[in-house]
Amino acid sequence: MKTILNKLLLCLFLIGFLSCNANHKNKTHAELVITESVNYTESKQFIKVALLLDTSNSMDGLIDQAKAQLWEIVNELSYAKCQNVRPNLQIALYEYGNDGLNGNEGFIRQVLAFSEDLDEISKQLFSLTTNGGNEYCGQVIQTSLNQLNWGKNKDDLKLIFIAGNEPFTQGSVNYKVATKLANTNDVTINTIFCGNYNQGISSSWKDGADLGHGNYMAINHNHETIYVASPYDQSILDLNKKLNKTYIAYGKTGHQKMALQSEQDSNAYEYSSENAVSRTVSKSSHLYKNATWDLVDAEKEKSFKYEDLKDSDLPKELKGKSKGELKIIVAKKRKERITITEEIQRLNIKRKKFILSQQKDNQNGLESAMIKAIKTQAKKKSYKW
Repeated sequence: MKTILNKLLLCLFLIGFLSCNANHKNKTHAELVITESVNYTESKQFIKVALLLDTSNSMDGLIDQAKAQLWEIVNELSYAKCQNVRPNLQIALYEYGNDGLNGNEGFIRQVLAFSEDLDEISKQLFSLTTNGGNEYCGQVIQTSLNQLNWGKNKDDLKLIFIAGNEPFTQGSVNYKVATKLANTNDVTINTIFCGNYNQGISSSWKDGADLGHGNYMAINHNHETIYVASPYDQSILDLNKKLNKTYIAYGKTGHQKMALQSEQDSNAYEYSSENAVSRTVSKSSHLYKNATWDLVDAEKEKSFKYEDLKDSDLPKELKGKSKGELKIIVAKKRKERITITEEIQRLNIKRKKFILSQQKDNQNGLESAMIKAIKTQAKKKSYKW
């Protein structure tokens, strides 16, 4: 009996393993998002990314790449999964090496602590400006390790990406001390040198990545982001307008957050319509969460109760509505949103295939470097794409 039970358990394990790997060989990432979205369980796992950007004078190109490529990075992370679990995403943002920052604190500023609010992350990226300064890599790494809530979950993927172009050895905090602290906290350090590959090696950027168990990469930070227009872009942008109409702003910050959503749509479009398409795809993914101000997202939260809603929390058109009436309205908006987001994802399958047919390699520096490193290190935590 014991032997039979052991064999049964082994079979169940193999079925689960194979379903996470072999059955998906011929599907694209976006196809998997659509065909399997109904099967995913709620996840307590996180991909935590701390982005440490040099904002000294020479780094305008790097900041531009970060702004222009954020949404494609988010989209790639939205496809991460294994065994019916899709991890959540949190991004933190630091700037360093800017003369406008406090010298007593190492010319370092926490722009944003770990956040799942993609609109807020975009807003803070667009707020960055450059100025001459001193770049202390060891100190900004140590600061991010000490200030951020990295958590204790061993299944979380915890990553630091530090980008700059000055020697990694500058400042009072030795980078070797900082990398040792990262190792203790199960945080991987990836270094992105903005310049010549060999110069990055000689200025200790590769050593920093090696000691931090991460990837060393060199990019041309002044290279303009390459976009590939597709025949599906306009349809996706039209769907974005419909998607925005499914949000019901509520609470003290509702209207402000809805305005922020629109502002970040505009910021993405400033770079190109293709970038705005990438943002729309991100908005159709499970990583785009707005439960703090949108009634449709909020209703899905376990802590949400209609009884806790005050009439003053509701927009003008919903004031005075009964609990039953509100439920009907929210259900209608949710149905519309599901239909729209699924259509965006379907169009994105065709869009991605078209882009791959036009472009052999991803030539976007920061985006390519980050995605490559994340996928390499995610394997250690059993994440799949």
